[in-house]
Amino acid sequence: MSIFNTFTSRFYDKESLLKILLVFILIALPLKNIFVSISIIGFSIISLFCVRKPNNKFLKSLLLPILFFFLMLASLLWTRDFEKSLFGIQKQLPLIVFPLLFIFLPSFKQKTRNFIFKSYSFSMVLFAIYYLAKAVLRYVEKQDTSFFFHMELVPIDPGVVYMSVFTSFALFYFIQIKKRNNIENIGLNILIIFIFLLSSKSIITIDFIIIVFYYSFFTDIPKSTKLTTITSVGLFLFLSIFFVKEVKERFMIEYETAFVDNTLNSSQNNQIKAIHTVSLEEAWKNKTFNQDDFFPGTALRVYQFRIFTEMLKEQNIFFNGFGLEASQQKIEDKAKQYNLFYDYKNYNFHNQYVQTFAEIGIFGFLILILMLFVNLLNALKRKDFLHIAFAITMIMLFLSESFFCRQRGIVFFIVLYCLFNSFPKAEKNINN
Repeated sequence: MSIFNTFTSRFYDKESLLKILLVFILIALPLKNIFVSISIIGFSIISLFCVRKPNNKFLKSLLLPILFFFLMLASLLWTRDFEKSLFGIQKQLPLIVFPLLFIFLPSFKQKTRNFIFKSYSFSMVLFAIYYLAKAVLRYVEKQDTSFFFHMELVPIDPGVVYMSVFTSFALFYFIQIKKRNNIENIGLNILIIFIFLLSSKSIITIDFIIIVFYYSFFTDIPKSTKLTTITSVGLFLFLSIFFVKEVKERFMIEYETAFVDNTLNSSQNNQIKAIHTVSLEEAWKNKTFNQDDFFPGTALRVYQFRIFTEMLKEQNIFFNGFGLEASQQKIEDKAKQYNLFYDYKNYNFHNQYVQTFAEIGIFGFLILILMLFVNLLNALKRKDFLHIAFAITMIMLFLSESFFCRQRGIVFFIVLYCLFNSFPKAEKNINN
């Protein structure tokens, strides 16, 4: 250990080495899971040489994800599918690894956090440039504008939603810099365009709310300028939705789902036969569906919440749940019961709150709520916009995504959660 300490002190101090490894973990998120796993292993090994006595001032926040993990582990005792739950435990390991390491690691300074977030944000700009350049090349070859939008723009792994979440955090980093240079302004604009082209309805909505919040409460500019900025952002979003065909279609189908019954969608995959678009009311009330019924995002989530309430009544899962990742078979059974197209049986609940309740019961649900509440409370106490943006994004995103069902979602959440909530005391945020 003394040889290792001599080596690291000559080239890096411990904090510099750890922050670089954390940057590698975050940058690896859009890549294959193997790169994320290798980065985590490297960070964990190096962290063992940097441990110190725990600081009781910030243990409380970091103990919550540990408790959450142990409840998942305990579900092995009652799970309906031991094999899937055991596999799920392996995937959830970051929820205990990172909090434990952060408890015993030296507390990172705000300057170190800013270095991590800056490096990560510029890496997201590079990812955006890469995907946009790839879309241009495909367009030149086949003259198809769809390559610039949604699922055609990024591969299914990591996927549109996850890439939108990763990019949005980088976007908020650039937004909160009070005096941006030219490179930072270019990066900001590239990310705005990229998020818009990804066309994730939930992320665009969340981002718009957070940007309005920022200009309302975190800037010192005159009220008239604030109003002009917010109006301009809103107008840009409105005009973009209504005049860019690919984006308009994605938002309009959700509008029709919510407010218009018995609609037909004939544009999906150039199918000859028109597809019936299920409305919110139909998703909640229909006793059966047809094989050609199409569930847009909101309708699917309403249906998934509906079958969860039915499971609560039909199964004894209120306190314990089905077990970690043991709910999928029940979702498949419900899909067969309601005669859904076979693809829909592979979808999870698309709601982290419901997913948690269904799999580890009411206590897991309450720990999750408490974890998100503590995260938001700490952000508001420190008046750290980036922390607030992360907290609000997670609270709202969990309504439409089972974020902990994928490794990159777990790692993104827990790394940022630990970075933001491991302050021994409140520090002033450094914006530039």
